[in-house]
Amino acid sequence: MNSCAYSELYLHDAMSNLGELVEYLVEATPDIKPDDFFQMMIISGFAERFEKGDPMVVSGMSGTELHHRVLETCGFSDRTWPEPLIRFDTGVDYWCGYILAYYQWKKNISFARIFESLNYEKLAKLYNTGHTTSDDHALLLVENVSSSGASKTVTRIQAYRKLIGLSQKALADASGVNLRTLQQYEIRDKDINKASAEKVLSMARVLKCRPEDLMEK
Repeated sequence: MNSCAYSELYLHDAMSNLGELVEYLVEATPDIKPDDFFQMMIISGFAERFEKGDPMVVSGMSGTELHHRVLETCGFSDRTWPEPLIRFDTGVDYWCGYILAYYQWKKNISFARIFESLNYEKLAKLYNTGHTTSDDHALLLVENVSSSGASKTVTRIQAYRKLIGLSQKALADASGVNLRTLQQYEIRDKDINKASAEKVLSMARVLKCRPEDLMEK
């Protein structure tokens, strides 16, 4: 049985802050979709720090501050952010971030892996049932939805390519990887896990991610 991702001492702050982050994201920056934001959080390195329970990330800053840091790292430094929201109760967006943090902590898996088979729309649909039950029962709901969608997801290389707005040809040209080979990786005709280290490193450099982020399960 896997141990949890980090000390339970930080769990409450982590869940509250990710809930605040998602709520602020949806209401204050509606032009940025939650799924796109989480990909930016992964690319920026803040997701990995959150996953490991880095006190500065999960507890040392608010969810609103983490939102700003992620977007500024990804090139949104010229934006003027609205004031933090003040809430006396919580809704679907807060719950989605809250339970997502719990799911990641309890299962001890990366956000990159989670979002291979789960998207924000699926998560939000669980709110009516999930927010009235225990966190552990809600976790099972999330796990069931995630498992049912695992075979329908795009490859990780395609997700990263689309996130930064590159065409297949642009990625092929910039990385030096043959266009046809790249296309085969994206549709799983070729196993990227068996690609040479040189190819993976070249593509990761262009996509601004770690080589391991492009690996499939």
